[in-house]
Amino acid sequence: LFVDSQIVKWNVEAAIKSFKGGKEAQAVVDRIDVHYQPGHGFTSMGETKESDGRYFNSDNKFSKDRFLPVGPLHCETAQLIDISGDKMKLVHDHSVLSEPHDSIIVRRDIIKTRQIYDMDEFPNAVKDPAESGVFRNGKKVTVKLTSQAPAFSMREFKLKNGDEVTLILTNHDKVEDLTHGFAMPKYDINFIVNPQETKSVTFIADKPGVYWCYCTHFCHALH
Repeated sequence: LFVDSQIVKWNVEAAIKSFKGGKEAQAVVDRIDVHYQPGHGFTSMGETKESDGRYFNSDNKFSKDRFLPVGPLHCETAQLIDISGDKMKLVHDHSVLSEPHDSIIVRRDIIKTRQIYDMDEFPNAVKDPAESGVFRNGKKVTVKLTSQAPAFSMREFKLKNGDEVTLILTNHDKVEDLTHGFAMPKYDINFIVNPQETKSVTFIADKPGVYWCYCTHFCHALH
């Protein structure tokens, strides 16, 4: 089926009869073409005890010519197929990241997403902007920052050449999806911090000069 670029629906009981020599048994119920070779396949609720046989997702390989190339790594394609009836129907076709790719299909009513993080879950959280600052222990320096749209708790911080710097940033916003970012391009640093989350990064400050640090996620009119 990988070579044929197809998904095939089988009647398992008929396949058993055919295997035992039943010449009248029709094991194959239906075939549907996909683009192109199916590498992984997943059914709806198929990784649970409540497999429902409604949908099949085909994660395909070698679909390089279906999408515009935007770099050395090209998009693959995934195709969602309705398998609930005797005739399968393609219901959705979309681009996906290449390997490693994986899928799982579950009912949306069982998805209970968190809207914001719990700041207490992060041992290094900077819980008050007043805790912000530069804290030195020899050549090891900790920079503590908070962010709340549209600003960081410190407009600037100073280090010494050769310092090993650990920068800790806590997002103090409590609004769903009010994500902040922190970037220092000359040091190849760029990460995001979701509401009430804490992230950190460690680097060696070995390039004397003045460097911009800024938020990479639009968070406010004054961002």
